[in-house]
Amino acid sequence: MINSQDIKNGTCVRIDSKLYFCVEFQHVKPGKGNTIMRTKLKDVVTGRILERRFNIGEKLEDVRVERRPYQYLYQEGENLMFMNQETFDQIPIGHDLVTGVEFMKEGDVVEVVFDASTEAVLFAEMPVKTALKITYTEPGLKGDTATNTLKPATVETGATVRVPLFINEGEKILVDTREGSYIERVRE
Repeated sequence: MINSQDIKNGTCVRIDSKLYFCVEFQHVKPGKGNTIMRTKLKDVVTGRILERRFNIGEKLEDVRVERRPYQYLYQEGENLMFMNQETFDQIPIGHDLVTGVEFMKEGDVVEVVFDASTEAVLFAEMPVKTALKITYTEPGLKGDTATNTLKPATVETGATVRVPLFINEGEKILVDTREGSYIERVRE
């Protein structure tokens, strides 16, 4: 059990038999009355954000989670196969449990989050930034860097990313896997 005032970003709690990660918290002391904790909790399964207030001293059931690196091997039906980096054990993880899955290629290392008490997979996260090669885009125009105009480009995983006009086919770019946005060109 955990007290409500001990909730921090990344804390995992169980409410109504659902698991939630705290993404934002704030201690609020109104003019009258007791101090409360205002939180934003993210549902592990659906990804929906729940805003919830707790009184200070309220007991919550905390969930101990472990993060382990796993390497993506291949896709088998709806599941993706991952290998533990230390024990070489392979586990299947559902396609919908992996964040940034459209930017994942074979050999990428992701962080898999487990419920430590049951060893159940909660979700897997891609690194925030990943380098991908552009397989198709319209030809760029030399010197066209003055505007913030973007064009669609297909990367090696098949996903589409909006890139600046000067990016050409065959170049490597850095992509933000949370939003699917272009960050910068990778120089080799």
